[in-house]
Amino acid sequence: MSRLDGRVALVTGAASGLGLACATRFAAEGAQVFGVDLHQPDEWPGARFHVVDVADEDAVARTISDVVQEHGRLDAVCNAAGVAGGGPVHLVPLAEWERVLRVNLTGTFLVCKHAVVPMMDQGSGSIVNFASIEGIEGTEGGSAYNASKGAVVILTKNMAIDYGRRGVRVNCICPGFIETPMFRSVMDNEGMAKYRERYRDEHKLGRFGRPEEIAGAALFLVSDDASFVTGHALVVDGGFTAGMRAGVLEGLGL
Repeated sequence: MSRLDGRVALVTGAASGLGLACATRFAAEGAQVFGVDLHQPDEWPGARFHVVDVADEDAVARTISDVVQEHGRLDAVCNAAGVAGGGPVHLVPLAEWERVLRVNLTGTFLVCKHAVVPMMDQGSGSIVNFASIEGIEGTEGGSAYNASKGAVVILTKNMAIDYGRRGVRVNCICPGFIETPMFRSVMDNEGMAKYRERYRDEHKLGRFGRPEEIAGAALFLVSDDASFVTGHALVVDGGFTAGMRAGVLEGLGL
């Protein structure tokens, strides 16, 4: 028996990267998976795909209503939709600040707002929000992105408090630097490429993460294996936030 047999799951940001990896893993584990993104992927492993802007409340509400009407329930939500953006605050245009928070924070809020209602009605459900290690510690020039992801962490904890007694678990994942199209769009540009190896080396495992490794963590959180886990920010970062590695043990082969 697969871990999500009979479950109905909604994944945002599902056309690529972490969202697509989560959708693929959930479907492989038996879930009926519905995807949401601004663009339809070339191949979709789930039941149906909706082209939706997660910051459009009417569209989000309509999509979730359609899923619940079709299947009678909604068991899991994975909020993976997100965009990059930032810089030192004195150089960040207001429009850029608002763009990043609109998708990363407001989009997560709106999906949670409408998904938690059918979950309360059925007395069960699991929501996994995507934050970042940049939402639990600062990074140089992070500003808008870090602020949005830090807010997602606190939103997650507040929802866990508010809805736990109604049977709804709410957690978030804080990935390290993962090889995705969004990651490459940042790290491969001319200004950042020279720092790529430094970021890689800060991961104590000596490499960047893979999308399927984050999908495995998401699967755990939506599955019954995490039935007593809520309000948690799960760091999956290859040791990035473990602390500083100065190299003093290199002479010992470490």
